[in-house]
Amino acid sequence: MNFGGIYPAHLLRDALFVVVPVGYDLTSTYQPGSRRGPAAIIEASTNMELYDEELKKETYLAGIHTTLPLTIDSRGPKNMINAVRKKIAKVAALNKIPVMLGGEHSISFGAVQALKEKYPELKVLQLDAHADLRESYQGSPYSHASVARRIAEICPLIQVGIRSISKEDADFLPQSKVKSYSADFALENKDWSETICKDLNGDVFVTIDLDVFDPSIMPSTGTPEPGGLYWRDVLRLLKVVSSSCKIRGFDVVELAPIPGIVAPDFMAAKLIYRFMGYITS
Repeated sequence: MNFGGIYPAHLLRDALFVVVPVGYDLTSTYQPGSRRGPAAIIEASTNMELYDEELKKETYLAGIHTTLPLTIDSRGPKNMINAVRKKIAKVAALNKIPVMLGGEHSISFGAVQALKEKYPELKVLQLDAHADLRESYQGSPYSHASVARRIAEICPLIQVGIRSISKEDADFLPQSKVKSYSADFALENKDWSETICKDLNGDVFVTIDLDVFDPSIMPSTGTPEPGGLYWRDVLRLLKVVSSSCKIRGFDVVELAPIPGIVAPDFMAAKLIYRFMGYITS
């Protein structure tokens, strides 16, 4: 199976986008299951129309290659992050755009590390319900709850959709350079996406934790939080950032599929395809 069910499958040499499945959820702390997310997204994507009704084009013609799933390293998140870094670095070295499918959010740090090496001025846009700015969590500085803290140590970071933070997150934010925007900011301000993107330019990596969406439309996450963004909200932001920046890669993480409920899986797949379309517009 390959993303989009493209037949014949696109060879790596002919692809602009390289989809990398990473079904890892070792540090998940509430509802596990995101290890099954990449397979569910790919399966759902085979049922999409490859003609994009908004963009009026067949985005897949830019080339989408799907790799074999990355081998899972069960020794701990640091080792898994390092494996992700090596894999994404190989993709970036070919001047392709890596599209990583998670899996839990901890793996995003490996992708950011790899792209930071190639693009030293890299900035990161994080769409998420949770700040994930703890120094460590449950004894690990590489937990999913610390991923944004690690990213902020090496890249400028802008967060959008935040509506759940710990006391440690709240204490850290004022002394950091992280710009964190709540979901309410997006939902209550007319020009919110333009405001957020004025601080983004040049090379950007976008990490999308699917719990940024309201659980009424995205229940299939490990820690669903009420009061989230909706489909058109997220698309608006992705469209604006794609028009003003060079998207060097992105990921979609934290889909924990619910048996018998396929709408969230399909939404994740279509989100990825639409974002690819914005990038190539």
